[in-house]
Amino acid sequence: MVIADLHIHSRYSLATSKDCTPEQLEVWARRKGIGIIGTGDFTHRAWREELTEKLILAEEGLYRLKEEYSLAGNSSAAGFSPRFVVSGEISSIYKKNGKTRKVHSLILLPGLTEAERLSKKLETIGNLHSDGRPILGLSCHDLLEITLEICPRAIYVPAHIWTPHFSLFGARSGFDTIEECFEDLTPFIHALETGLSADPGMIRRWSALDRFQLISNSDAHSPAKLGREANLFDIEISYNGLFRSIQQGQGLAGTLEFFSEKGKYHYDGHRKCHVCFSPAEAERHGNLCPVCGRKLTDGVLHRIERLADREKGVLPQDTKPFELLVPLPELIAAALGCSGTSVKVKRQYDEMIEKLGPELEILRTLPLAEISRVSGDLVAEAIHRLRAGKVLCSPGFDGEYGTVKLLDPAETAVVKENTGMGRQRGRKKQ
Repeated sequence: MVIADLHIHSRYSLATSKDCTPEQLEVWARRKGIGIIGTGDFTHRAWREELTEKLILAEEGLYRLKEEYSLAGNSSAAGFSPRFVVSGEISSIYKKNGKTRKVHSLILLPGLTEAERLSKKLETIGNLHSDGRPILGLSCHDLLEITLEICPRAIYVPAHIWTPHFSLFGARSGFDTIEECFEDLTPFIHALETGLSADPGMIRRWSALDRFQLISNSDAHSPAKLGREANLFDIEISYNGLFRSIQQGQGLAGTLEFFSEKGKYHYDGHRKCHVCFSPAEAERHGNLCPVCGRKLTDGVLHRIERLADREKGVLPQDTKPFELLVPLPELIAAALGCSGTSVKVKRQYDEMIEKLGPELEILRTLPLAEISRVSGDLVAEAIHRLRAGKVLCSPGFDGEYGTVKLLDPAETAVVKENTGMGRQRGRKKQ
């Protein structure tokens, strides 16, 4: 089984970390336990040149970092070599059927040669140089047509399909059906990306989407965010294996999901007025902010409920399994009662990765006793609760991320008392 995160960005995209380099992306893929990672931003010429310099072809359609650029050193994950697949996101902003549409698309390609050819074609249509995620006045239909003309083996996936402002089904600028967007080319769309504010359990409530594979990716703007959503593939390690899995479902074993409540567009709301509403509450207020009277930003949950034709929890039998996860630094912070960006959390995170292995293995499968020996009882208990689904979430809204709670201060005291240890570490200080 291989974990893949196919939608990310380089440092050439706006609002991204300068650490989004091939070297750092590979280091963090190792730390997370990700076997295949998208390159992101293939349309940007400088990024393609850097990828050409630093990557070498491994399996068919997949690349690895050249040894002279590797920063893995003596890391506990050093024996594990992530692969890169050429990927990029394109923003289409155009008018259709009397409405301005703003839709993001994820494209995977079988090589840098194809990326060069497609980029040269798109350069005749719009500016590809100022942003790694370019904005083109090109309809999704025409973008898909051009992509398949240049590279029939390309994989085209509508990105984070429910985000209100920039997606296929976005409440503010999207469509109500796939057919309205892609018309005669609809049969060439085989998969959809869930996005952080939705999970397969929500999306499968709409039977019109039953024929599509669902994939999940981090859309990471910094290396540390890799793997917050990802895919589980049981495939041969090659572009062809990815193609069959995404386009046909062969070997797509499931997805790893962000808690949808944590996504920054899960509930309806108005951030400036600190208003956050469930769909029912929003309807009672006429979908208007009770503070300023303006229209609320529709949340993903509300949008899905408007289109759904199944009740909550009623899913097709062939729905792929999915796991809900919390990033390990946030989990450590919740257990220790401190900020996720604190030195204390970073120190504990680094120690766990060094002594226990990749983050996603720690969160999903590593025995709790092993975790406790390194991190202490509180962190082990938080991971136990995560695996059991005992997580309380405060929903995100209107661009504001939600929060999760695994242990409150009172429970922390109980855990310490029940373990009879009252300790943070599973070992004596040296």
